Amino acid sequence: MTDLWLIGVGTGNPAHVTLEARQALRDAVLVLVPRKGPDKADLADLRHAILNACGSSAPVAEFDMPVRDESRPYLERVRHWHDEIAALWTRAIATARPQGPVALLVWGDPGLYDSTLRIAARLDPRPRVRVVPGISALQALTAAHAIPFNAVNGAVTVTTGRRLRDFGWPAGTDTVVVMLDGELSFQRLAPAGIDIWWGAFLGLPNQLLEAGPLAQAGPRIVAARAAARARHGWIMDTYLLRRR
Repeated sequence: MTDLWLIGVGTGNPAHVTLEARQALRDAVLVLVPRKGPDKADLADLRHAILNACGSSAPVAEFDMPVRDESRPYLERVRHWHDEIAALWTRAIATARPQGPVALLVWGDPGLYDSTLRIAARLDPRPRVRVVPGISALQALTAAHAIPFNAVNGAVTVTTGRRLRDFGWPAGTDTVVVMLDGELSFQRLAPAGIDIWWGAFLGLPNQLLEAGPLAQAGPRIVAARAAARARHGWIMDTYLLRRR
């Protein structure tokens, strides 16, 4: 049975990698690194930079990430995509025949809006899974803006752009954190009385931040995100909304 270590490495800044994660990367005997095409080559480069900074000497097995079939219904599309990724992991591990733990670097934290654990559960034979927590985009965002995650005695809802578009502002909460939102779904909300804090490339030298009343900051965020994505070929961003 394979030992599979899912190691949270923060938002790409080697300084965000915890001491536990650094030690795990040094102890692993194989590291799996996905490639997401030439437009996102620097995502793989960031992983290699983290491995170097942490002193990992393990061989790296790179694999090409499959592309989701947009013709399928959403949940079916995601399930099929996860099955394909699990098959690639299985093939890479079988080819390498590691005599020890296999590591995967996971952006942020493996337990927060990340599917790595669900994919690992698809492997056959099922591995022994160890999770090493990491700094999440939520922590990096609130730290970058120097704001608290919650209002006093206030509820926080962490959700996706898709759900914000489909269902609007979640009931019973005054703070909403939105993940995985390539469409900047805050544009569907009536902006009156809402503030936003947005961040992209959090923790990296090219970090971008915008904040303010949604009516004023929203258009700035839309323009900044489009320009950054065109410049880099990819973008990782998140934002927090709060009612006054």
